[in-house]
Amino acid sequence: MKSALLEISYLIGSVTFIVGLKMMGNPKTARKGNLIGAAGMTLAILGTIFLFEKKENGMVNPDYTVSGLVYALIFGAIIVGTIIGWLTAKRVQMTKMPELVSMFNGMGGACAALIGLMEYHHNLGNPGALSAIIAGMVIGSVSFSGSVIAYLKLNGTMKKPVRLPSYNILNTVVMILTIAYGVWMVYNSPENSVLLYGLFAVAIVYGVLFTIPIGGADMPVVISLLNSFTGLAAAFGGFLYDNKIMLTGGILVGSAGTLLTLIMCKAMNRPLSNVIFGAFGGGDTAGAGHEVSGSIKDINVSDTAVLMNYSKKVVIVPGYGLAVAQAQHVIHELETILEDRGVSVKYAIHPVAGRMPGHMNVLLAESNVSYDKLVEMEDINPEFATTDVVLVVGANDVVNPAAHNDPSSPIYGMPILDVENATHIIVNKRSMNAGYAGIENELFFNPKTSMLFGDAKDVLTKLVAELKSM
Repeated sequence: MKSALLEISYLIGSVTFIVGLKMMGNPKTARKGNLIGAAGMTLAILGTIFLFEKKENGMVNPDYTVSGLVYALIFGAIIVGTIIGWLTAKRVQMTKMPELVSMFNGMGGACAALIGLMEYHHNLGNPGALSAIIAGMVIGSVSFSGSVIAYLKLNGTMKKPVRLPSYNILNTVVMILTIAYGVWMVYNSPENSVLLYGLFAVAIVYGVLFTIPIGGADMPVVISLLNSFTGLAAAFGGFLYDNKIMLTGGILVGSAGTLLTLIMCKAMNRPLSNVIFGAFGGGDTAGAGHEVSGSIKDINVSDTAVLMNYSKKVVIVPGYGLAVAQAQHVIHELETILEDRGVSVKYAIHPVAGRMPGHMNVLLAESNVSYDKLVEMEDINPEFATTDVVLVVGANDVVNPAAHNDPSSPIYGMPILDVENATHIIVNKRSMNAGYAGIENELFFNPKTSMLFGDAKDVLTKLVAELKSM
């Protein structure tokens, strides 16, 4: 009876994962989808704790019981983890969300690796089970150590990629060594724990070597790829335990992470191999492309207010600078004032704006910007030619015309927002420093472009005040 109820809870949980993931594809239903998926996970966890029955030779062992101490340890761990996760998620700033995602993903990989370390000796002599154990442990270890490096890169601790001599060859050798080591462990089933932990260490090292040379601008792609690794490792855990919900969840995470990785690569017009081996956004690409020359034109807040107040159509391009300044609420106030005066206002969203896909959507949703005002790149690009003013706030590489004009540029061929086609272009930046990709932006030297220097929140607050006084 318990086994049947457990399978039903797993089935319900699997359905909620699929439904929740589908709902997360739309900003209007994403929150509800997240809650539905979380409810399914809660049901599966409680079902596993209270309905699990130990089987021996296909028969339920009636003498198997779980002590009160074990229950206390399980729920104690759940409570501690819930408190840590809740407080972390509540306190994290939107600018730190990519780091949080990376770290949470790393924890998932670590769990998969620990499962392998614990279950290995229980399945010696069973090549099928050992294959799932070793594969999950290796992939989980790579995901864990790679995610830690990604976290350090995103939070600025590791600002530049480490360029090891012949690192492509070194990485390939370590990868082949790791795979060969794992295959040997499966077919020989050594009882020596030192060999098992040796494989764990080699996989950890490979995860570090895999991630450490990759440049900062490619970290969103790497995070997505590592996320797919974690899902794959969880799926192997599902095979091992014959656990349907682990299998479903792992497959969903793995496939979604893979698809997202490919979508981001397409958005940057770069093959995945180029992301992994090209180190785009690293220190060696800074200054690449032809030299940009010309004069830069400044504009003040008063002139910007006049220009926007008498426009018919304004498009705002949000970027990471908006998130850093936490100016999402002010920019929504700016949008409201302009619309009250008959100005059409939209937001142009690039697929890789910010530090991860959907970063700008979530940021603006936090300030109650209407979802229908967030327009994707393919839909907004034809509208720039009829736009009076484009306000670029903290975005850089995603509006750089070098992607169209300079074959020697690292971002050449990358789809961008065609803001250069607008009548007036206003770019808000704190300085003339290069963007995340480390290259100069041709847009700043465009005769139609005016630079509005300063912190985004401070500048936008003054702009709002100026508009209110008009």
